[in-house]
Formats: sequence, structure tokens, C-alpha cells
Amino acid sequence: MAPAAKPTDDGSGILAPPRHVAIIMDGNGRWARERGLPRALGHRQGVEAVRRAVRAAIELKITYLTIFSFSSENWNRPVEEVDDLMGLMKRFIRRDLAELHEAGVCIRVIGQRQHVDSELTTLIDEAVELTRGNDVLTLVIAFNYGSRTEIAGAARKLAEQVAAGKLDPSDITVERIANALDTSGIPDPDLLIRTSGEMRLSNFLLWQTAYSEFVFLDCYWPDFDKAAFEVALAEFRSRERRFGGLSKRSTA
Repeated sequence: MAPAAKPTDDGSGILAPPRHVAIIMDGNGRWARERGLPRALGHRQGVEAVRRAVRAAIELKITYLTIFSFSSENWNRPVEEVDDLMGLMKRFIRRDLAELHEAGVCIRVIGQRQHVDSELTTLIDEAVELTRGNDVLTLVIAFNYGSRTEIAGAARKLAEQVAAGKLDPSDITVERIANALDTSGIPDPDLLIRTSGEMRLSNFLLWQTAYSEFVFLDCYWPDFDKAAFEVALAEFRSRERRFGGLSKRSTA
């Protein structure tokens, strides 16, 4: 498991940006409703915000950006809305893949394959393969993802190894569990941002955010831009991350 990095400075007293930022992109529907628009238009504007967030992450020297694009619970939404969200994912890959690849973005997708049509899974596989090895930014897309399902899957993998005699129960450690998760090899998020003013994780990266800093923004996701990103980073830099230790102020 790669833990969240402790922020450092370059001698100027300015903290380095977080290595990994995770975002719960919330508020597309409310953004549309307040403007008297269909929810579908809110989701389409949300895709534009994704594009802005990726560009901003590159400019702000973020190394990993994880976005919660479609949760496993989102299948409970109306069929028309689900179909629209699937179509948006397909169009995002087709329209943006070349630009992302040229910019040095490595795409990684976490989540389940159940219920996802073969056309979309093929596009996802092609995007992952094409951008493999890019190292400017790793864009992790949590698609058809639910953290409890992910953790249960990790437990199942380890249980199968124990049953096969390949692993002793006493050898199951925090690191082994982390390596069995979808996010194996990805450092834990330093910062988690949620838009729309809601203050909950909604089954997103429950294991990985154990020591993340949370910043909740009042803006809806379609309004998210580099300025909003910088507001969240400024709040992150104001925090003191102790990782279970004592405050520097208390030991001074």
C-alpha cells in the first residue's frame, strides 16, 4: 500500500500540492433544476467540468486525480438517465482520449464490469491500454464503483488464497488488503473534495480515505473550475496532517 504523502515545502515555506486528489462530483441534477433545465444537461455540463478539472490538475502539479463518475447505486436511477450517463462516458472517451494521451495522462478505471455493455467496456480497455505508461497525471475513473463491494472483493480474494493453502490467515495484513483492492499501486488520496455542499462519502474510497483531508465546497459540480480547485488546495494547505502523531505545536 502506498500511503498518502506528507506535504513538504521546497524551502520557500510553501507546501507542496497533494499528490493525490479524489473528487465526488455532486450537484449536476440540482444545477440543472435551478435553471429549469433537464437533468441530462446538468450531466453534460458536468463533463465539461471534468475537462476543466483534469487540465487544472496538470497545471497544479497533481499526480493522481480520482473522480467518482458513476456509483454502483446509480443503477437505481431512471433508465433514461442511466442510458444518458453511459452515453456520456462513451462520448468522453471518444472525444477526449487523443488529447488526454497527448497531454501525458494515464487512464485507469476502477469498479465492476457487471451490467456495463460490451461497447463501453471495449472503449475503456482501449483507453487504458493506449495511455499505459503516461506519467504526467494518472486519471482514475471510478465507474460502476462502490467501496463496500470493492472491500468485500478484496476479502474474497484473500479468503480464496487461504482456502487454497497459498496464504496463512496470520499473514493477512493492512498492506495485503490494500494490494487486493481496485486501487492497488495507487497512493491513498491526500485530499478528497466533494461539491454541492453535501458532507458524506457515499460509499467512495472508504478504505483509502482513512487519513485524507476532506474539503466540502458549496458549488455544484458543473461550476467547478480551476479557481474552485485552488480554494480546496488552499484549505488543504491550512491543515496540519499528523497521521496519528502529535501536533508540532503541542511538541514545540
